[in-house]
Amino acid sequence: MAKKDNKQTDPTPDEVEALFADVDETGHTNASKARKEHGRRRQKKTAVDVDPLSGEDPSGSNVGKTMSRAAFFVVAALLAVVIIAQVSCGVIRRAGTAQLANKVDNASVTSALRNGVEWGDGFTQFPEDFTVLEATEESGRIEVTVVDTASKDELACLAGSQIQAAALSVNALLNPNVTQVIYHVDVHVGENGKFQQSSFFGFLKPTGNVKRFATFIWTKSSSPNGGFNFNCMITGLDEAAAENLRDKVTVQGNLLDAVLGNPATTEAAATAEASTEAATTEAATESASK
Repeated sequence: MAKKDNKQTDPTPDEVEALFADVDETGHTNASKARKEHGRRRQKKTAVDVDPLSGEDPSGSNVGKTMSRAAFFVVAALLAVVIIAQVSCGVIRRAGTAQLANKVDNASVTSALRNGVEWGDGFTQFPEDFTVLEATEESGRIEVTVVDTASKDELACLAGSQIQAAALSVNALLNPNVTQVIYHVDVHVGENGKFQQSSFFGFLKPTGNVKRFATFIWTKSSSPNGGFNFNCMITGLDEAAAENLRDKVTVQGNLLDAVLGNPATTEAAATAEASTEAATTEAATESASK
């Protein structure tokens, strides 16, 4: 009688793969249910296929690391795009900025008013509505008019326009052929005399009457040591604008007195106190003498 061979043979890789091919995510060996579930999940892409025979990730535990790595690369790519865009815009802007110190004509001044000029550590922008009245090196004179639709009152308009006029004028006056820059500032006013501003991100322009607010006149003169001097004169402020400016920059007396003390009141109080002390001393002296 032949002996039964009890020696176990290891399954081949193909047999093992076939064995686990019909196992679903719950470990059941229902072949039809496993195939149906695998197909449904692959179509909806809501599950991760787990390969129990995979030596790298048999349980799908490395999915989180893969997602984190992908998110890092996405954020790094976006950051790189933003930095490149900023650098490119800066380079393009500087390349397209008019160099008024080298050349002054109608086109260069128009470009400067449209794109801005370098001033300080950045750029100074100008109102969208502007007109170049004169810009030639032959006459050495630049004259422009801008319409301010961003300022809400006289103080804001004067402060902003002064910076704009200084930026344009100094850039232009560094040109040896330019000696004067005239910067007119117009504004829209309503029936009540108040400034009108643009609305809806600048798309809706004010419809009030346009009036001249002020004119900045910058001139250049040579100095004895071979250098030059800049002079600025502001003209055109009417009585109403001057009064409104005075009201804006004047702090109410009562509030200022409460914080710092009124110098006149303090001086009067000190004088009264000194007089009282003198009278008291005099009375005491007279009483002692008697």
